[in-house]
Amino acid sequence: MNFRWFGPVALLAALFIGDQIRINRPGHKYRLTVEVETPQGSKSASGVLAVHPDRGYSRGGHTSTKGDAIFVDLGGGKNLVALLAHIDKKLDLDDINYVALRAYTAAGGKRVSFNEMNRLTGSVPVKDALIPVLVTFADPANPGTARAISPDDAEAALGKGYRLQGITADVVPNGLWPLDFGGALGEPVTRGILAKLPWLNGAGNPAAIALRAAGLPGIEAIDAKEAFTRK
Repeated sequence: MNFRWFGPVALLAALFIGDQIRINRPGHKYRLTVEVETPQGSKSASGVLAVHPDRGYSRGGHTSTKGDAIFVDLGGGKNLVALLAHIDKKLDLDDINYVALRAYTAAGGKRVSFNEMNRLTGSVPVKDALIPVLVTFADPANPGTARAISPDDAEAALGKGYRLQGITADVVPNGLWPLDFGGALGEPVTRGILAKLPWLNGAGNPAAIALRAAGLPGIEAIDAKEAFTRK
């Protein structure tokens, strides 16, 4: 066996792997937690989202988020879903990339840079325009039963005794991609919305049907499924 090329090949492999980690590692991860007051007490759910800056050599991409919408089971057949979307006259899929950054900036009273996000600690409130679009499904198995929820008046959609208590964001360990399996290796991105809304992978663009049923604007200009899940 000729070992003459072993060193250079190993070096190239190490450089390639290191570069892939640099490109694909998230800029930061954050946990989004949604808490709802119900007649039976407080209910909550959370999910970890990963925010990825464009580190590719072409620079033709943009900052993106990986993760799932947050599904809160309220009991009694009721639910609340915090989508990966906001409304700025029409549905916007990009603002979710900056929810944690803007929430930490608002809480601290001074600008937080994107590069320092993964070093921050503590939980901060997500308020006002930072709150994602909220919807509920009368029947989670039927996308056509979606209805929008106002953060200030959850009772209108969910019934008496239901109120959005709050939404918070907290930065979690980034880990070393692709070994972010939990614990010291970093918090993995949370998945699970497909188990709650199995029609998302169905034919006929059911995500758009759900957003349209909820009366949300600008559906035609976006990939509707990305309001629920992003790979």
